[in-house]
Amino acid sequence: MKEFKYVITDEVGIHARPAGLLVKKAKEFTSTIIISKDDKSAKATALMKLMGMGIKKGDEVTVQVEGDDEEAAAAAIEAFLKENL
Repeated sequence: MKEFKYVITDEVGIHARPAGLLVKKAKEFTSTIIISKDDKSAKATALMKLMGMGIKKGDEVTVQVEGDDEEAAAAAIEAFLKENL
């Protein structure tokens, strides 16, 4: 399992447009990708759950990736977060 932390820098946090793009990116991989903040977590492929977590600018999220392509998936999701959130 791969795991990393990321601090959200987008002014409005995880909102509809980047959340939709994140879901699309996550669906490119067979690994399970879980995004967690405090006591809440959601699969990166679950758009409404991601948006419902209320992740704002400055929040630190933990990303866990587990599966056959976890190395590539973790690298791609980390790069996506840096570029978009």
